[in-house]
Amino acid sequence: MAKEKTLFTCNECGGTSPKWLGKCPHCNAWNTLIESVAESAAPTKNRFASLAKTAAVTALADIEASDVERTPTGHDELDRVLGGGIVEGGVVLIGGDPGIGKSTLLLQALDSLQRAWEAAPGNAGQRGGTLYVTGEESGAQVALRARRLGLDGSRVNVLAEIQLEKILATLDAHRPSVAVIDSIQTVYSEQLTSAPGSVAQVRECAAHLTRAAKASGTAIVLVGHVTKEGALAGPRVLEHMVDTVLYFEGDTHSSFRLIRAIKNRFGAVNEIGVFAMTEKGLKGVSNPSAIFLSQHSEPVPGSCVMVTLEGTRPMLVEIQALVDTGGPSPRRLSVGLDRDRLAMLLAVLHRHAGVACMDQDVFVNAVGGVRISEPAADLAVMLAITSSLRGKALPKGFIAFGEVGLAGEVRPAPRGQERLKEAAKLGFSQAVVPKANLPKKNDKAFEGLTVHGVERIEEAMELARSL
Repeated sequence: MAKEKTLFTCNECGGTSPKWLGKCPHCNAWNTLIESVAESAAPTKNRFASLAKTAAVTALADIEASDVERTPTGHDELDRVLGGGIVEGGVVLIGGDPGIGKSTLLLQALDSLQRAWEAAPGNAGQRGGTLYVTGEESGAQVALRARRLGLDGSRVNVLAEIQLEKILATLDAHRPSVAVIDSIQTVYSEQLTSAPGSVAQVRECAAHLTRAAKASGTAIVLVGHVTKEGALAGPRVLEHMVDTVLYFEGDTHSSFRLIRAIKNRFGAVNEIGVFAMTEKGLKGVSNPSAIFLSQHSEPVPGSCVMVTLEGTRPMLVEIQALVDTGGPSPRRLSVGLDRDRLAMLLAVLHRHAGVACMDQDVFVNAVGGVRISEPAADLAVMLAITSSLRGKALPKGFIAFGEVGLAGEVRPAPRGQERLKEAAKLGFSQAVVPKANLPKKNDKAFEGLTVHGVERIEEAMELARSL
């Protein structure tokens, strides 16, 4: 196969150069030349022509559409994040820190998929099943990991290869239903001269693999590295090419891992799956609220439980606050919450509730390493800060949620009824919520839970003191 000519294109002006230069000769911009495949002078078929099917203009009402068929992976938490399972021809990109468990989870999922495929009638002796392409480890290393995970006798097909053209030939020959590429940063195409992991290689290899998935119906899972900032390494266009983007979160020193869906064309975004790392790999956690709540025998000052929504799942999370005497420039530190929002809440607390922390250090933490981005945590944060400042604990079985505005009003949180049902199910007895989230009277789903509605932050503070 003849090697195609490459050119270096400037990201700023679009100018080209036959070789790499530190400064663009056309616009004088520095470090903007990116390698790409040059277009041939002879008229040739574009490599993406098979995806660009000619179609007539059709009204939406006249188009027949049905739900996409999904294949369960055998792991309920992973299926939840994916939107129900693996979609035929779908491309999933999963990223996370080194050693957090990406390869472990995918090997477990492939083993479950392979066993389900072999158990299906008519598949014996047929092409298909699963394929694990490893570019970072040898086949022997993958086999050793499988034995450590207790996957004895696993029939998952393994290919140790990093050249794109050979991987595509294997996909075409074996026609697997699901293939994992671990990782996309190790794959290279012989059409480009740059090293594996470069922007040009990652973009070109991902484009070819996406084309192969759409054309053949094979579901492909790409494992991606992350930068020191925590974002997926490589060009941003990588996330636009794929159908689903998942992020592995969690501390490597903790036994719990979270998978969060950032983009999903076949399901809800911001859905999370919770896993526990064990000797036999990652196991799904059916009740994640238990790991986000501290096991205090008695209530302690500075602690308030809230109900947060992650995708479609309500979860109880404990918010802890510590207010201590500060120096001339008191610190504001938050873990798992937005620091700028914390400063805003302290100002609202002072102006509208008369609680001053201007000379105090304020530390706020969401227990369990979970990140809370929704504003419904405002009320719980403010109650926890007030509890720590006064040295008085909130009552046992107490929860709160609600967004607080700059004028001191307490605004309703979305899907408040589901949050309260989750709290009642777990045995909580007192709740302070926005007045608009009050449940209907005589609703048996809230038995044992006394719900108090508030409209202003000062009302919430007075109510908390009375309780």
